[in-house]
Amino acid sequence: MKVTVDFEECLKDSPRFRAALEEVEGDVTELELKLDKLVKLCIAMIDTGKAFCTANKQFMNGIRDLAQYSCKDPLVETNLMKFSDTLQEMINYHNILFDQIQRSIKTQLQTFVKEDIRKFKDAKKQFEKVSEEKENALVKNAQVQRNKQHEVEEATNILTATRKCFRHIALDYVLQINVLQSKRRAEILKSMLSFMYAHLAFFHQGYDLFSELEPYMKELGAQLDQLAVDAAKEKRDMEQKHSTIQQKDYSSDDAKLEYNVDAANGIVMEGYLFKRASNAFKTWNSCMLQADSEKLRQAWIKAVQTSIATAYREKGDESEKQEKKSSPSTGSLESGSETKEKLLKGESALQRVQCIAGNAACCDCGLADPRWASINLGITLCIECSGIHRSLGVHFSKVRSLTLDSWEPELLKLMCELGNDVINRIYEAKLEKVGVKKPQSGSQRQEKEAYIRAKYVERKFVEKQAASVPLPEPGTKVLPPSEEEKRHSGPEKSLLAREQGAASQKVRSSDSGIQPSTDDSREHLASTISANSLYEPEGDKQESPVFCDYKQPSPGLQLYQAAFEKNLPHMAEALAHGAEVNWVNMEENKATPLIQAVRGGSLVTCEFLLQNGANVNIRDMKGRGPLHHATVLGHTGQVCLFLKRGANQHATDEDGKDPLSIAVEAANADIVTLLRLARMNEEMRESEGLYGQPGDEIYQDIFRDFSQMASNNPEKLNRFQQSDSQKS
Repeated sequence: MKVTVDFEECLKDSPRFRAALEEVEGDVTELELKLDKLVKLCIAMIDTGKAFCTANKQFMNGIRDLAQYSCKDPLVETNLMKFSDTLQEMINYHNILFDQIQRSIKTQLQTFVKEDIRKFKDAKKQFEKVSEEKENALVKNAQVQRNKQHEVEEATNILTATRKCFRHIALDYVLQINVLQSKRRAEILKSMLSFMYAHLAFFHQGYDLFSELEPYMKELGAQLDQLAVDAAKEKRDMEQKHSTIQQKDYSSDDAKLEYNVDAANGIVMEGYLFKRASNAFKTWNSCMLQADSEKLRQAWIKAVQTSIATAYREKGDESEKQEKKSSPSTGSLESGSETKEKLLKGESALQRVQCIAGNAACCDCGLADPRWASINLGITLCIECSGIHRSLGVHFSKVRSLTLDSWEPELLKLMCELGNDVINRIYEAKLEKVGVKKPQSGSQRQEKEAYIRAKYVERKFVEKQAASVPLPEPGTKVLPPSEEEKRHSGPEKSLLAREQGAASQKVRSSDSGIQPSTDDSREHLASTISANSLYEPEGDKQESPVFCDYKQPSPGLQLYQAAFEKNLPHMAEALAHGAEVNWVNMEENKATPLIQAVRGGSLVTCEFLLQNGANVNIRDMKGRGPLHHATVLGHTGQVCLFLKRGANQHATDEDGKDPLSIAVEAANADIVTLLRLARMNEEMRESEGLYGQPGDEIYQDIFRDFSQMASNNPEKLNRFQQSDSQKS
């Protein structure tokens, strides 16, 4: 309803004007009530909608949890994740709709009520006040005695001034009334139009989203039809098998024996025995197993003997393979039933790893909040990409859960040293050059699998090795170049320039028919540390020269140098370029990158090499392996790590010394304790026939404490080095 007031009637202050004012004021009061009610209903609608979105999001998370639980069934996992992603998009559209509703209805109408109607009320108050003053002036003028000329003139002047002020205020009031009446239509319709456009956009977005999903749903429907047919067939087969088995007679012992044999699955015998327990020796819990008959007893005895013989044969074959091939254990000492959970586990490991640059999204598809990791690559993965990584084999990627698995401290620190950004700069360096598009979280599994295999197995996107070598460390001698090199490089060129020139000269020579050398042992830079100098007294060490042949170092030598420098990104890059993790430096007593990592003093560097297949028992020319070197240098944390990874502490060097004798001579109590404890545990397991078992809880607890200390409080393990320096 639109009611306007005439300006002419306002000046006359006629009864018609007063009636129009009364009608307008009543209309504005009712309008204010209606708008307030509409705003409150809008607020309630928005709150209810947000509650719906919250419940919908919880339901969507439940679908994702079910998808992760069904990770072994690709059909269920893929479809559930697809549907949950669609629901997440709809939740986002709902939130956008509620924001637009709040702006169009709540905010806009509240502004109209608080500003425009408030101005009307303020003008009304002023009008009523001046109207009352006018009435008082009229009464006073009417009651003044006419014989008192002075009072008559005063009353007349007051009445004239009051009328003039009344007309001015009345005109302003009428103007405010007419403006409000004109504006309210535009404000109401504008807000409602915006409200309707918000719904139009919401439903268009939903329609487009489900239009894209419709072919996928139809395809799934066809698959479900086929699944129903297959299920019916399986049901008939199982009913037939059930009927066939039900007709057999299992009353005799011979029938039971036939039923218990399952050679196809490697089971010789299975069933139930009656357990009679006793504790006659007060220390060991003994028990006696009782069969139902003599024939079953003999069958069980034969099955156990056969299994023991098979285990011995497999153990012997495994030992032979271990001698031929280096394969350090990646498992920890903890058993599945450990009672003291001191390792980082669950959300704490997840939070620490995900805060590394790039780790908040899957390394290969970009899906947010990844819950899996490749421990040898140092990256985080979503559940689908982690399944693809498992199919590559552990020699390419070792997958572990960030929430379900226990994490050793050195392994957690390894994950924090690398990260998705670092690894992708290596393995995706040529991605744009080759024109390959990286898959997204919604891409098909086949597309992701092809990309991951090309990235990590074929290494198609790794940049070729740069034709330069790093400068030698400060404090080392660099022999001058030969006369031939001087002719190719002027005096103004730096060492790095001469190295790059030599590398390019090598390529030109190859082009002219001269084949370049492919021997890794000849393409190297001598290390800045001599292998013999590690065990000399500090005052007797001689400055070792570095012979630079200005050639491109091999990936193996790059890995060797980076291991000493504690540079994990450079080590990962060397492995991506094809470096052999057990590469041997023939110029430095046949030392390996793992031995160099020991010399560098980094526990995380050693763990990285072990996780990537480094052999913990390869020894140098002097017969010293990584455990020997760690013992000589007093690196307690590394000694603990190598013992956990299967290092042979009985091996002796060229002087006939094993790690224990070296530790005893050095009076390093911590390392002596670890070596003796490990040797005692090994002897106990051999005497009890517990092959492959980690040992008792005390042994596990001590090694776990040393691991925690070496990773989180390494200064506590520096007692030997500190006391040694004080003596000197």
